[in-house]
Amino acid sequence: MALSRRAKAHTTNASLLAIATTLNPSSPSTSIAMASALKNLSSYDETTIPDASELSFGIVVAEWNAHITHALYEGCFETLIKHGAKEENIYTVQVPGSFELPVGARILHGQQKLDAVICLGCVIKGETSHNEYINNAVAQGLTSLSIATGSPFIFGVLTPNDEQQAIDRAGGVHGNKGVEAAVTAIRMAVLKKKPGQEKKKIGF
Repeated sequence: MALSRRAKAHTTNASLLAIATTLNPSSPSTSIAMASALKNLSSYDETTIPDASELSFGIVVAEWNAHITHALYEGCFETLIKHGAKEENIYTVQVPGSFELPVGARILHGQQKLDAVICLGCVIKGETSHNEYINNAVAQGLTSLSIATGSPFIFGVLTPNDEQQAIDRAGGVHGNKGVEAAVTAIRMAVLKKKPGQEKKKIGF
């Protein structure tokens, strides 16, 4: 399943080695992940979103669970365009799975001058606790990249208990996490570009 429509000119297939993970115990994180059931991921105040016409974005999409991740991509891409981003300033790569998102994001960030990188994936719980290891690794990897580079690396990974929960959050009844990720990227990119405010003197 290929990424559809626009941005194809900037879409390349990143061939990265898949890394095997050792599976072990569970944690309560999955219950927290479903907090999106309380809101619509596509719902936000459009009047508060800055203009993105002068910004450049990277989108890294996991191929695993492609029917979900490509729906996230569509929501993300369309939202960036909606708020002024130019098609030629949106660069997309695909990686094998969500585990490879941080590496793909780092590669893309090194190849292009980007204001923010959005990572889209879907890790369904299934019968083992593999999801916890992958989700934690991706979150930590993107956080480390953000801190090390000073650029926003956005976590747009669904962490559902089953496929239906993923569908519900990829354009279904609970909206589209790709939209949420795009809005977050715009806000953080603009925050990064804001000129530093002069520090106020405290008492002297």
